[in-house]
Amino acid sequence: MLRLLPPCLLSLALLLAGAPARAQGLPADWLQQIERLAQQAAQAAMPPEGRVAVEVGAPDPRLRLAPCQRVEPFLPAGQALWGRSRLGLRCTQGGTRWSISVPLQVRVFAPGWAAQQALPAGSVLQPGQLIRTVVEWSAEPSPVQAQAEAPLGRALQRPLQAGEALRLAHLKPRQWFAAGDTVRLQAQGLGFAIRAEGQAMAPGLEGQTSRVRLDSGRTVQVWPLAERQAEVLL
Repeated sequence: MLRLLPPCLLSLALLLAGAPARAQGLPADWLQQIERLAQQAAQAAMPPEGRVAVEVGAPDPRLRLAPCQRVEPFLPAGQALWGRSRLGLRCTQGGTRWSISVPLQVRVFAPGWAAQQALPAGSVLQPGQLIRTVVEWSAEPSPVQAQAEAPLGRALQRPLQAGEALRLAHLKPRQWFAAGDTVRLQAQGLGFAIRAEGQAMAPGLEGQTSRVRLDSGRTVQVWPLAERQAEVLL
């Protein structure tokens, strides 16, 4: 999940040369600041060895903006600077206040696992089928499988094309326990840690919550972690 920059960074000032924005694009100083802001936001959510490529699109060519002495960038509500996105620009000092949005393509590249060959759904990953290489993390919302060891033995729930990055959405969720199993529970908070056991009331699937009944009869919601292990959601 992309971590957004603090408001203080989003309020970086852009100083205009005094001329209105041209319909076919943005002034060079605007573009430099937009690219810098997008790179900062993307780098906050990627590994150190990653890199960012930012493509700034043109605003609506029908726009005719009034001259402005000070423009500030802002992130529109619900937007994140990752993949296809938009960044806002507003005039804060001028005869006419205005606000526009600019399209962006923020592409993030970092190491991950990719398919060496086309693999149909249902395939069980075997040695030689994956290669560790640089892939585009931002191409899809699902996280890239980037751990040091290849996830061999995992089954695919959707096909992989040759060269395509392996993502969490490609893998079938593992079942860590079945309904009726005894599950070891853990719960941690500020200054405390609890260990207990309970009986699973539903299957414990990777990436999904489940329910466990304690010896007291109370039912708690848990997050499956490993074989017959789960974390209590406080």
